This record gives sequence, structure tokens and C-alpha cells, in this order.
Amino acid sequence: MKPLQVSLRVQKGVLSVLNVQEGEKVDGQNEKYLSVSSSSLQQLNDLLSRLTYTSTIYHIKTEDLAHFTFENHEVIFPIEIRRSSVPVLFDPGKDVNSQVTVLVKAFLRYKELNVLINSIRWNYPKIKIIVADDSLNPEKVVGDNIEHYIMPPAQGWFAGRNLAVSQVTTKYFLWVDDDFVFLNETRIESFVNIMEAVPELDVIGGQVESNRFSFKLQYEEGSSEEGGCITRVSSTHAPLPGFDSCFFADGVVNYFLGRTEAVRRVGFDPFLKRVAHTELFIDGLGDLLVVTCEGLSIGHQKRSPTNTYDSYRYPPQRDSEAKMAHHFFKNHLKCIKY
Repeated sequence: MKPLQVSLRVQKGVLSVLNVQEGEKVDGQNEKYLSVSSSSLQQLNDLLSRLTYTSTIYHIKTEDLAHFTFENHEVIFPIEIRRSSVPVLFDPGKDVNSQVTVLVKAFLRYKELNVLINSIRWNYPKIKIIVADDSLNPEKVVGDNIEHYIMPPAQGWFAGRNLAVSQVTTKYFLWVDDDFVFLNETRIESFVNIMEAVPELDVIGGQVESNRFSFKLQYEEGSSEEGGCITRVSSTHAPLPGFDSCFFADGVVNYFLGRTEAVRRVGFDPFLKRVAHTELFIDGLGDLLVVTCEGLSIGHQKRSPTNTYDSYRYPPQRDSEAKMAHHFFKNHLKCIKY
């Protein structure tokens, strides 16, 4: 009977079979090309079960291709080469106050900010609040367990978010706008319970009054010359198993619980000063696992427009054009459809 033979070939490492016994046929131990043979299919499979790959190059993140040949069949499969990373752990805490920090980016609207803080304190007297403030003429924000960071004037929305997230020492943070208001049904614990039950999640979006603003991002890779296309679609993916009111999405409303370490890795692009939100989820596409959930609600204060605030909130057309040009270059795109 003709022996059964399997041949394997790699480029960035070497192959070997562990614990080779007398009578087992293995050629090419610790080399890039290795073959094993046997007259018994069972023994051949046993030899392959002891096959190992060892990288011979140093790299923290790369891959190799293994060519597997048996009789007239050939299979090529990738081998990931990864440097082991050190885990980053957070104190799990005993209650929501030691698990979550509330983050706010403030700009000019101190009346609304104080209403928000008072509503937080009504529900959560001890939770830490971090305020990143780039107002033109900063006012003092007072209160227990509040960290108020004064930034250079008008540095922008995402710069403030970066500053706030950089100071978080808890496992999670809750993002709120400075004109939101906590309601009786605004319960941070509901977010935490979901995140703890599904530790793969990175972001859980709630709803601002009745608005969840959840969306999918459809990304089509383009050529190296032209770039790809991103389209934002008001929709969700599949339901989150075990939670009928939660659905996977690519982006959520501006009221969400974030896993601190995961969101910090993605970060907020400080080039985006005025109107920005979707851009976090574009940068996090494929890295952040996001869901949106019904019933996790917060209120929105009645808007009190001012000329100074509106001049920054609604920038001139040239700012929007500069923002789009930035996206086309940074994300290597040829089209964006919101």
C-alpha cells in the first residue's frame, strides 16, 4: 500500500512535530518545509495533531501562510503571529459609584450644566463627574466629587472628550451632553448590568427622550488609488442574545456607557472641533462592539439659544468642507454618505 503523505510549507517560521516516536516518518523537523507520512490514516492524523509552528522573525502583529498539500489537494491557510499583551484590569467596585464616571464636555452653557449636575446628584449623590470645559470665559463649577478641567478656549468637542476620557479611573464611563437632564427612570445600573453580563461589549447606547439615533456603517473598500465609501444607514444589526430590547449597531446616540479601556484605544480625533459624533464610530468600526438599547433614557433640557453659542455650534460652510476633506484623506475615502 502506498504511504499517505502530507507536505507543509511556510515562510516566516519553522514546523515541527512533537514527541516523534520510533517508526513515525517525519522529514524536515524545525525547517520551513516539512512532510509526514504513514500507511495508516489514523497515525497520519495523530502526527498532524502534534504539529507546531514557531515564528523565526520578531514582529508584534503579522501573519504567515501555510501551504498544506495532500495527494492532489492543496489548502492555504493563514497563521497569525502576535506578541502577547498584558491585560489591563479595573477594580470591579462594590456599586455603581466605583464602577462608572460621568463625563461632560462643557462650552458656555453653565446654566444647563448646573441643571444637569443637580439632576445627577439627585439620583447619584456620590458618583464622580468629570467636566472638560473650553468656554471662552470659564466659570467655576463647584460640588463634591467633581473634577473640572479648564481647556484653552474653543479647543473643540473631540479634544474635550479626549481630555475627559483620559482622566477616568473606573471600568466604565457614562457620556452625557451638558444640556441633558437625569430623569427618575435614568438608571446607570441598567447599563452596567448589560455590560457585565456581556463582557465583549464596548459601548451601550441609550436614548435621549425618544431618540436612539442608532445606525449602521456600510463600508466598501476601494482601490489603493481611489479609496472606499462609507454610508451611514439608520438601522441596526441582529438583536443582542438574552436582551430583547438591545440590538447590535455601529453607532449610537450621544448618551452611552463606554468601556474605558476600549474607547480610549480608539480615541477622539481632536481635529473635529464643532460638529462630530459619528466619527468616533467610524474610527472604531471593527474594533468597538456596540449595541443600542430601548428604555435606557435621559431627558433633554429646553434649548436656550445664544448668538455666541450658535456661532460655534453651527460653523460656516468652510469648516464643514475642511472636515470632509480631512475624512477623505484620513480614512482614505472617495465618498461619504450620511
